[in-house]
Amino acid sequence: MGCRIHTSNPPILCKFSTRKPALRIKTIALSSIPNQQGSISTTTLPKTDTYTVDFKTLEACKLGISRYPDFEYDAQGGTGSGTATRIKKGDLKDEISVSFDLETLYIPPLTSATTRFLGLPLPPGLKIDVVPELFQGRIERDSGKVDLEFMAKFWFSVGNIYKAPPLLVKTVLTSEESNGVIRSGRGERLDREGKCRLVGVATVQPIDDVFMNTFLGLPTECLANLKAEISFPTSR
Repeated sequence: MGCRIHTSNPPILCKFSTRKPALRIKTIALSSIPNQQGSISTTTLPKTDTYTVDFKTLEACKLGISRYPDFEYDAQGGTGSGTATRIKKGDLKDEISVSFDLETLYIPPLTSATTRFLGLPLPPGLKIDVVPELFQGRIERDSGKVDLEFMAKFWFSVGNIYKAPPLLVKTVLTSEESNGVIRSGRGERLDREGKCRLVGVATVQPIDDVFMNTFLGLPTECLANLKAEISFPTSR
C-alpha cells in the first residue's frame, strides 16, 4: 500500500554564483606638508612722549648790532608755549624736539622802559618791536644742551614820525658758543630750575632804507644774548 504527498508550491531553485567578488582597495595617500617658517618682519617704533613746553624771557639780556656797544635789555614778561616730543632715550641723551606756537609767543619790545644804552634809557618814542616767525629746535634734558632755530623781524620806529622796513634776523639760539666775524657769545645750559642763557649771532642784510643802512652799517652782524626759562609742566 503506497501513498503520495502532493505539494501545491513548486520547488524553489537557488542559484549560487561561483564568481569571486573583486576586491577594490582604495589607497588613501597622506601627504605631509613640511612646516615652513616664514620670516615675520616687525618694526618696533620707539615709544615717544609728548609734552607741553613753556618758554619765558627774563631780565639781564643783551642785544648788540655792528660794532656798537650792547643794549642792556630787560625781557621779563616774554612768554610762549608749544609742544615737545621725545625722540631719543638713553645714552645720556634724553633728546626732545620742541616747536613753539607763534600765536602764543611774545617778546617785549625794546623801549625806554626795558632797554638802556651806555647806561641811559632809550630816548622817548624810540621803539623796536620783535615779531617772531620761527622758533623750534632740540633740547637734551639730561645734559641741558639747547639749540633753537629763531627767526624774527625787528621793526624800528620813532612815534608816528618814522618807521623803517623790518630787519630780518635768523640764527640758532644755543646754550653753547656762537661765533661770527665781529660778534660772539657763550651761553649757559639748562640748570635744575630750567634757567639757561641762549646766544646767537646773525648776519643782517641791507633793507630798503638808506638811513638805516648807513646808520647800522648794513650788512653787519648782530648778537642776541637772552636769559630764559624753559619748563615742561605736564605730559599729554
